[in-house]
Amino acid sequence: MDATIEMNEERKRAMQMLKTARGQLDGIIRMLEDGRYCVDISNQILAVHALLKKADLEILDQHIHHCVKDAILNNDQAEEKIEEVLQLFKRAR
Repeated sequence: MDATIEMNEERKRAMQMLKTARGQLDGIIRMLEDGRYCVDISNQILAVHALLKKADLEILDQHIHHCVKDAILNNDQAEEKIEEVLQLFKRAR
């Protein structure tokens, strides 16, 4: 499957999380500009990081359950799809 996949519920959730993270990043920038307390800024950065990780897991979950599963069932580039996911896991460690 490719980027033309319709916007399913998993993608909608991930999109909302990413939009929320974008808003939080804008808030962090304002906090820096306003000279806010460093620990408060760091806490907000950690919150954005957690939200990005959650959005990433939502996208990967959808990829595994749709793209990888379809590739395995159709015997179409299954090894390639599995290797892509493994490389992502290696990069994330």
